[in-house]
Amino acid sequence: MCFFDQHRFACGDWKWGHFRQHCNREYRTGETCGMKLIMQTVPVSQKCKLCDKIDTKQRRRSAEEDRINRWKREGGKFRASIDRSYDMIRSLDKEIYDLRSERMRKLQAVRRPITRPMPVLTGNV
Repeated sequence: MCFFDQHRFACGDWKWGHFRQHCNREYRTGETCGMKLIMQTVPVSQKCKLCDKIDTKQRRRSAEEDRINRWKREGGKFRASIDRSYDMIRSLDKEIYDLRSERMRKLQAVRRPITRPMPVLTGNV
Protein backbone atom coordinates (compact mmCIF):
# COMPACT_ATOMS: atom_id res chain seq x y z
CA MET A 1 0.00 0.00 0.00
CA CYS A 2 2.51 2.54 -1.21
CA PHE A 3 1.38 6.10 -1.87
CA PHE A 4 1.26 7.81 -5.26
CA ASP A 5 -0.14 11.02 -6.73
CA GLN A 6 -3.25 10.78 -8.87
CA HIS A 7 -3.82 13.07 -11.86
CA ARG A 8 -7.54 13.70 -12.50
CA PHE A 9 -8.36 14.98 -15.99
CA ALA A 10 -11.22 17.29 -16.99
CA CYS A 11 -13.02 14.38 -18.70
CA GLY A 12 -13.13 12.41 -15.43
CA ASP A 13 -10.37 9.92 -16.27
CA TRP A 14 -7.26 9.67 -14.15
CA LYS A 15 -3.76 8.25 -14.18
CA TRP A 16 -1.17 7.44 -11.56
CA GLY A 17 1.43 10.09 -10.89
CA HIS A 18 4.75 10.01 -9.09
CA PHE A 19 5.60 7.70 -6.22
CA ARG A 20 5.43 9.59 -2.90
CA GLN A 21 5.88 7.31 0.12
CA HIS A 22 6.62 3.72 1.08
CA CYS A 23 4.24 1.77 3.24
CA ASN A 24 5.42 -0.29 6.19
CA ARG A 25 5.32 -3.51 4.13
CA GLU A 26 8.09 -2.49 1.75
CA TYR A 27 11.49 -1.48 3.04
CA ARG A 28 13.70 -1.81 -0.08
CA THR A 29 14.71 1.42 -1.77
CA GLY A 30 13.24 1.75 -5.26
CA GLU A 31 10.69 -1.01 -4.74
CA THR A 32 6.96 -0.82 -4.01
CA CYS A 33 4.64 -3.41 -2.56
CA GLY A 34 2.32 -3.32 -5.59
CA MET A 35 -0.75 -1.86 -3.91
CA LYS A 36 -1.30 1.80 -4.76
CA LEU A 37 -3.00 4.33 -2.53
CA ILE A 38 -3.58 7.99 -3.35
CA MET A 39 -1.44 10.52 -1.51
CA GLN A 40 -3.03 13.52 -3.23
CA THR A 41 -5.17 14.21 -6.28
CA VAL A 42 -3.81 16.73 -8.77
CA PRO A 43 -6.51 18.28 -11.00
CA VAL A 44 -5.51 18.63 -14.67
CA SER A 45 -7.46 21.06 -16.84
CA GLN A 46 -6.92 19.04 -20.02
CA LYS A 47 -8.66 15.91 -21.28
CA CYS A 48 -6.88 12.56 -21.28
CA LYS A 49 -5.10 11.26 -24.39
CA LEU A 50 -7.97 8.95 -25.35
CA CYS A 51 -10.53 11.74 -25.18
CA ASP A 52 -8.21 14.01 -27.20
CA LYS A 53 -7.94 11.33 -29.88
CA ILE A 54 -11.73 10.85 -29.92
CA ASP A 55 -12.30 14.62 -30.24
CA THR A 56 -9.77 14.87 -33.08
CA LYS A 57 -11.38 12.03 -35.01
CA GLN A 58 -14.86 13.51 -34.50
CA ARG A 59 -13.64 16.85 -35.89
CA ARG A 60 -12.16 15.08 -38.92
CA ARG A 61 -15.44 13.21 -39.41
CA SER A 62 -17.42 16.44 -39.22
CA ALA A 63 -15.09 18.07 -41.77
CA GLU A 64 -15.60 15.14 -44.16
CA GLU A 65 -19.38 15.48 -43.81
CA ASP A 66 -19.12 19.21 -44.58
CA ARG A 67 -17.04 18.47 -47.67
CA ILE A 68 -19.57 15.89 -48.89
CA ASN A 69 -22.45 18.35 -48.43
CA ARG A 70 -20.52 21.07 -50.28
CA TRP A 71 -19.70 18.75 -53.18
CA LYS A 72 -23.33 17.62 -53.43
CA ARG A 73 -24.48 21.24 -53.61
CA GLU A 74 -21.96 21.96 -56.36
CA GLY A 75 -23.26 19.16 -58.54
CA GLY A 76 -22.55 15.52 -59.26
CA LYS A 77 -19.09 15.94 -60.78
CA PHE A 78 -17.23 14.97 -57.56
CA ARG A 79 -18.59 11.41 -57.31
CA ALA A 80 -15.17 9.76 -56.69
CA SER A 81 -14.28 12.29 -54.01
CA ILE A 82 -17.65 11.79 -52.32
CA ASP A 83 -17.16 8.00 -52.31
CA ARG A 84 -13.66 8.42 -50.88
CA SER A 85 -15.04 10.69 -48.14
CA TYR A 86 -17.71 8.13 -47.27
CA ASP A 87 -14.97 5.50 -46.92
CA MET A 88 -13.04 7.91 -44.69
CA ILE A 89 -16.14 8.46 -42.52
CA ARG A 90 -16.64 4.70 -42.13
CA SER A 91 -12.99 4.33 -41.15
CA LEU A 92 -13.23 7.20 -38.65
CA ASP A 93 -16.44 5.74 -37.16
CA LYS A 94 -14.65 2.45 -36.53
CA GLU A 95 -11.66 4.21 -34.94
CA ILE A 96 -13.94 6.31 -32.73
CA TYR A 97 -15.85 3.19 -31.67
CA ASP A 98 -12.58 1.39 -30.84
CA LEU A 99 -11.29 4.33 -28.79
CA ARG A 100 -14.56 4.62 -26.86
CA SER A 101 -14.53 0.87 -26.22
CA GLU A 102 -10.97 1.09 -24.94
CA ARG A 103 -11.96 3.92 -22.60
CA MET A 104 -14.93 1.93 -21.27
CA ARG A 105 -12.76 -1.18 -20.76
CA LYS A 106 -10.29 0.93 -18.81
CA LEU A 107 -13.05 2.37 -16.60
CA GLN A 108 -14.64 -1.04 -16.02
CA ALA A 109 -11.30 -2.58 -15.07
CA VAL A 110 -10.88 0.00 -12.33
CA ARG A 111 -14.46 -0.23 -11.05
CA ARG A 112 -14.51 -4.02 -10.98
CA PRO A 113 -15.47 -5.27 -7.52
CA ILE A 114 -12.74 -7.01 -5.55
CA THR A 115 -13.66 -10.61 -4.90
CA ARG A 116 -11.96 -12.52 -2.14
CA PRO A 117 -12.06 -16.28 -1.85
CA MET A 118 -14.21 -17.63 0.93
CA PRO A 119 -12.19 -19.01 3.87
CA VAL A 120 -12.05 -22.75 4.11
CA LEU A 121 -13.54 -23.98 7.37
CA THR A 122 -12.17 -27.18 8.77
CA GLY A 123 -13.54 -29.18 11.65
CA ASN A 124 -16.85 -28.72 13.41
CA VAL A 125 -18.06 -25.20 13.64
